[in-house]
Amino acid sequence: MRTIEWDSGVVRMIDQRKLPHEYVEVEFTDYRDVARAIKEMYIRGAPAIGAAAAYGLALAAVHSEAGSKSQLVADVRIAADVLRETRPTASNLFWALGRMLARLEDESLRGVDQMRQALIAEAEDLAEEDVEVNKQMGQYGAELIEDGYNILTHCNAGGLATVDYGTALAPIRTAWKQGKRVHVYVDETRPRLQGARLTAWELMRDGIPMTLIADNAAGYFIQSGKVDLVFVGADRVVANGDVVNKIGTYKVAVVAGENGIPFYAVVPTSTIDLSVESGDQVPIEERDAEEVTHVRGQLIGPEGVRVANPAFDVTPHRYVTGIITEHGIAYPPLAKSLRALCATKKG
Repeated sequence: MRTIEWDSGVVRMIDQRKLPHEYVEVEFTDYRDVARAIKEMYIRGAPAIGAAAAYGLALAAVHSEAGSKSQLVADVRIAADVLRETRPTASNLFWALGRMLARLEDESLRGVDQMRQALIAEAEDLAEEDVEVNKQMGQYGAELIEDGYNILTHCNAGGLATVDYGTALAPIRTAWKQGKRVHVYVDETRPRLQGARLTAWELMRDGIPMTLIADNAAGYFIQSGKVDLVFVGADRVVANGDVVNKIGTYKVAVVAGENGIPFYAVVPTSTIDLSVESGDQVPIEERDAEEVTHVRGQLIGPEGVRVANPAFDVTPHRYVTGIITEHGIAYPPLAKSLRALCATKKG
């Protein structure tokens, strides 16, 4: 199941707003429409957003009327500025744009046609690498899962949050394929219900046993001894190991820590931002009030009620047992181990 793909100058993606009741694919030929799709959450999840941004720049290059290298670079940079403004928290968005823009600096590219083809190829490589990286994380994470384990997740960090396969769901999928009996408690994840709509849909589609629970029930199941592990994804992990993820993650991590339950974030190294020292320096996206006041278009609160709707929160690194990446698992002190893993990536 590909969340997003390129097809001869067209970007095709699953419209995740429609799931689980409708499976709809939409197509875009303009980078501005891809930017809108990211902002309006047709596509979401840090790795998937990164891939969408990369494909958006490929679209900008393909449909640019530039006749010179300098003009094509200018057009692509304008597109990058538009895409950069869509979601402020996810690290992969900025990483992908930086990688694509760096490709344009290759002096061996001769002429605008070569530059266009190079950007398409770079976006395709980025997407393919995402799938392989997820599978590698799945292998490392599956080693932590014993037969019969119950695992709690929050938000959606499955194939829909990536190009394919997933981050936090990757170890679960891998363990299941290895023949381990696993069961997943799925937080509903208010206000956009990514757990209820997306994670539940993915796990049921794969035949992996799961139970959907209200967000406020997570503490009950953890305290009752019914949870063995917590796996979450992240939109950004910073240098000291703080994890920035979907709102509600911090609460789960604190309760897990209070009850001695291991809490792991599963992220590719492209989500790790060593340029930011701590989570309180990360901009937290504030989304529309209607996400809180309405469910499927139905008003659930008083008309005109005041709303705060932060999309993410920060889990301090002291609550994080480890961070699973494609290069292995980082354990405390995370400031040291994360740098080592990112150095492995560069090597």
